[in-house]
Amino acid sequence: MRSRVEVILNTSAGGSIDDTLSAIEQALKENSLDANVRVVSNGEELLAAAKNSAHESATVVVAAGGDGTVSAVASKLVGTQKILAVLPLGTLNNFSKDLQIPQDIKEAVRVIASGNCREIDAGEVNGRYFINNSSIGLYPRIVREREHQQRLGRGKWWAAAWAAWRFLWFSPFLKVRLKLNERDLFRKTPFVFVGNNEYEMDFYNIGRRLNLDRGDLSIYLLHRSGRVGLFLLIIRTLLGRLRQANDFEELHSDELIVRTRRKNILVAFDGEVAVMESPLRYSIHPKALRVMVPKME
Repeated sequence: MRSRVEVILNTSAGGSIDDTLSAIEQALKENSLDANVRVVSNGEELLAAAKNSAHESATVVVAAGGDGTVSAVASKLVGTQKILAVLPLGTLNNFSKDLQIPQDIKEAVRVIASGNCREIDAGEVNGRYFINNSSIGLYPRIVREREHQQRLGRGKWWAAAWAAWRFLWFSPFLKVRLKLNERDLFRKTPFVFVGNNEYEMDFYNIGRRLNLDRGDLSIYLLHRSGRVGLFLLIIRTLLGRLRQANDFEELHSDELIVRTRRKNILVAFDGEVAVMESPLRYSIHPKALRVMVPKME
């Protein structure tokens, strides 16, 4: 009996859409998966397809794209009985790598066909779910400026370099008030990074997570430091000695409230950027998302 799945393919992930679609359909067929493939080309279509798939009869919904695509689809499946599956087609594919999902289409489809499912956590900030991380400060500002420069006709890497230089040099800090574990903390920092569970910080695993089901928000920030300290932080990160930095701070909680002086603030979540009202209320939803993963030997 052929299992039916819903596949959402985001064409903005890059590559040849015809070749990618053909490879996906062939792999699905080889693994006896009866699939309805929906091709989307922008964020609005992606969210609409994800919302519809959450109400379809198929139990498995496949996000074919990068981390932003996977996050958007996952946001519509949190708290439901639907199972998220991933075909990693983006540049970084951090979520699939953390779950040890193969980066090859054929192998990733085999994971879907195996039927092996586990429950993982989902983060939330002001009603928006995220599966990797969320942050304020440097990163969302750099992303927004990079997009602006690209619209002006600059190349992606030039635009990114310009945006990073501009904010690292001219205005890297913001003042925040953090409330967690019955404590109020005041910091002047270039960023507040909130992870869905703990991130590794050594040289070979920067940005990796060993667990996604500990029910934990991991909060990272730099404080009491100027531009020199920020530069040294980057060097320590590259050397795998981030946790040894005096100005680096790591906190853990299941809830977090972030207040800023500004009413509206840029917030990044899973690579996307949006304007949100302060305060930012973060929470973790333990084992709220079902996802297909490889079978462990």
